[in-house]
Parts: sequence; structure tokens; C-alpha cells
Amino acid sequence: MDPLTLLREYTISNSLDRIVRVNDDFRFGSDYSFPATIETAYRSKHVQQTRRYTLETLVHFITNHHLKHTEYIQNARALRIPAVTLPDRKPLLDYLTGKVQSSDSIVPLDFPNINPQISNVDRSLQYEAGDAVGLDCGTSLIELIRAKERPIRDKEAMLVFKKRDFYSVLTSALKRDEERQRMEALQRKDNIVAKNRIESRGFGVGEEATKMRKIGEGVPIILVPSAFSTLITIYNVKEFLEDGVFIPTDVKLKQMKGGKPDCVTVQKKFSRDRVVTAYEVRDKPSALKSDDWDRVVAVFVLGKEWQFKDWPFKDHVEIFNKILGFFMRFEDDSVESAKVVKQWNVKIISISKNKRHQDRAAALEVWDKLEEFMRSRSR
Repeated sequence: MDPLTLLREYTISNSLDRIVRVNDDFRFGSDYSFPATIETAYRSKHVQQTRRYTLETLVHFITNHHLKHTEYIQNARALRIPAVTLPDRKPLLDYLTGKVQSSDSIVPLDFPNINPQISNVDRSLQYEAGDAVGLDCGTSLIELIRAKERPIRDKEAMLVFKKRDFYSVLTSALKRDEERQRMEALQRKDNIVAKNRIESRGFGVGEEATKMRKIGEGVPIILVPSAFSTLITIYNVKEFLEDGVFIPTDVKLKQMKGGKPDCVTVQKKFSRDRVVTAYEVRDKPSALKSDDWDRVVAVFVLGKEWQFKDWPFKDHVEIFNKILGFFMRFEDDSVESAKVVKQWNVKIISISKNKRHQDRAAALEVWDKLEEFMRSRSR
């Protein structure tokens, strides 16, 4: 009895609950047991997949065929089980449930003629005896099955790619690791330099040191809204600007330990430049002193006029002449959400709600505009 036929019989008789997985085997009642990864006679019709479906795939499919295909695929991936393709779903289901008697996708396998007694789940003692099952020359069932196997790839073949061997993959990985360590060493050095500059410029003692300070000298400040309704806040700004990944504020809050930070320091990590500028990110403009406002170089805006209440500027025109403005939005948000912002001298940055791999490009766009603004400010 081959596993595909047996699975069909159990499906038609509404006995799927009698199929139990024990370790790496599927047990069909007390009569038969098959390895979960054994190939069945049902072959995929997918153009790019001419493989046979395994017993594990078919059992998972027939017990979850009520799910939508997208939900079924996600469930299979979570369990690391190869899934049935969408074109194969209906014909496979019709065959397993008995609606059709056969299918041209079935290509019989050359299964050994196994006595049901040999496949009984209580045959472990027969394996140990070797010849207790009545096979010639004391051949065990496992040896008989292995004799029928057709090896496709071994562990060494899996590591060999066309025009690439495992050594080149290892070499590439080592080079990337060396580059990462080099960049981390440069960043540590830059952090020390930035810290020394802050201590020497920002915390000079005495009246002379105060007089020597130039307007706007010190660590540049980026302001972000304190409201949770905006995409970028003091909670997630570091991951976005340094790692190029957007994490929603509510998610970041659950991950954080401790209270809300008053200030966050960010740097452009994914830069090959040796000189990396550090920025302070704050969300309380009311706490800034007069000298601090000279250091403000950028602001992420809410799109509301009240955000600029009590700022030391005449209006938003003056603000965005002296400070670089950014407005973060989801790319599929309505036009109304940016209606007010479009009247300001503000750069609109759009990100996807779901495609996190696109966040890096958005973060780089922020850095490019910020660095361009800093160069124009220093002239």
C-alpha cells in the first residue's frame, strides 16, 4: 500500500484523525507507518516545480485545505513544510476526497511489495531481529527501502553552486565580517572624537570660554514631535536613522526597558565616510535654551501649526528658512494628510506600511538632505 492511496482512503472514510505523527513518522491507525518526508506518487504540475509532494506536505494540506491559500502558505512556512501550489490545490483536493478516481499528476513510484505486517507500527522488534519479517538473507526492511532509493544530492552537492564553491562563499562571509569590524572600530573612534569635541566646546568653564563660542557651534539638534500620532518619535528615531528600519512607536515602547529618554544621539552608521557627525534628537522644544536653538538644524513636523507654538520665530516661513523640515507619511495615505505641509518648505518622505526593506532608502534620503543642509549652513 503506497502512502498516497492510503491517505486518500483515510480522507474518504473521514478518518484523518487516526493519522498521527510520531517523531519523523506518520502512523495510519495501527496498520501502517511511513516517514514524513517520503515522496508520494503525486507530482506537482507547476512549471518550475516538477517535484513529487511528500507525505508530510499532503497530510498538512488535506487537514488545512479549508484555509485561504495565503493563510495556508503562511502556516506551512511557519511549520517549515513545503506547500502545495495554487494550481495543484483543486485537482489534488478532488482526488483525495474521492471526487475523481484518478489524476494525470499521479506517476506511480516503484514501491517494494511490503507485507502489512512489516509496516505495522509495532515492528521495532522485527527490525532488531533482521530476519524475523521473512525477508531473504536476513535483509531488514530499512535495507530493502534503501536499496530502492535514488539519491539526488548529498550534503556536499548541496554546498556547491554553479560557478561558485563553498570556499568562495566562506571567503565572502569573512570579508563582510572584517568590513563590519572595521566600520565598528571607526565608529568607536568617531564617537570618542565627537565626545571630546562636545566636552571641549559645550562645557567650557568661565566667561572667556562662553564668549569664544560661535553661534550654532556644538552638537546639532534634530527635533521630533512628542505626539504618538506621528511616524517618527524619540522612541524609534535611532533605529530609523542609524539602521534604516522603521519600527512603529507602540512596538518600540513594548521593547524598551526604562523610562522615556530626554535625548537620543544618532549617527549615520551606513556611511563609508571616516568623519561621522553626531546629532542630538529631542522632543521638548520648551526645554531648549537660547543657545540650544542656534544648534537646531532639522525638525520632523506633524503638519499642525500648533507644533510651533512658543518657538522663537515669527512664522513657519522663517522656521523653514533656518531649519530643515521633514514630514514622514505612509505612501498610501490620503493627499489630505499632507495638504498643509505642501504649503511649507518641507521635504516629504514616504515609506511603505509593510515593505520594511524600503526603509533604508527613505532614511538615506533624510541623511542626504540633512548633510546638504549642513554644508550650506557652514558656508
